[in-house]
Amino acid sequence: MTNTTSDFGREMDSLADVITFGIAPAVLAYAWGVLFIDPGLGTRLHDQIVGLGSFVAFLFLLCGSARLARFNVQKNPVPKNPGRPNRKYFVGLPIPAAAAMVASVVYAADSEPITFWPLTIAWLALLALLSFLMVSTWRYYSFKDISLMRPRSSLTVILVGILIALIWNYSQPVLVSCAACYVASGIVIRLGGIFRRRHMRPAPPKQPEHQIG
Repeated sequence: MTNTTSDFGREMDSLADVITFGIAPAVLAYAWGVLFIDPGLGTRLHDQIVGLGSFVAFLFLLCGSARLARFNVQKNPVPKNPGRPNRKYFVGLPIPAAAAMVASVVYAADSEPITFWPLTIAWLALLALLSFLMVSTWRYYSFKDISLMRPRSSLTVILVGILIALIWNYSQPVLVSCAACYVASGIVIRLGGIFRRRHMRPAPPKQPEHQIG
């Protein structure tokens, strides 16, 4: 309301974020994607996958905590590819978005745990990717420049209404698609920036031709 914060309030807010968006998704990801794999694949391989799952889940929590710490320390962080000057961006994937990706996948699967170990490996790869994106300096749109008080066109209102209707009727595929699109947006922006820089490099100057005679 007053747009002011205290050091104590900021730290308490970060602690709440770590619990809500760090510990809870890490435990959910481990319990849903690792604990229920078929033990018939062999005790040694089973134990190795479970151990790997514990490590990746902890890595998710660690990277999420580092992401929050960086957000608190840096006043105006700059992403690796700054983007448009009139838009606001996050530096790295926000931890709520990473948690939303985890929760939406579990929700889309009707909370039915993974029992097939190759799917567990794919799940752990996704968690590792989310962990990397959180501590990266890649650009993610923050939506902070969108004002609800600003007048909107009728097309925007219609599109928002359609999105709400889709979520209401098809919440599982729509929510996981929205989360996946936002996670992928930073990767696409980063790869697009690399592609543009490679094609915009100035050509090396031509050597002057020496005339003979």
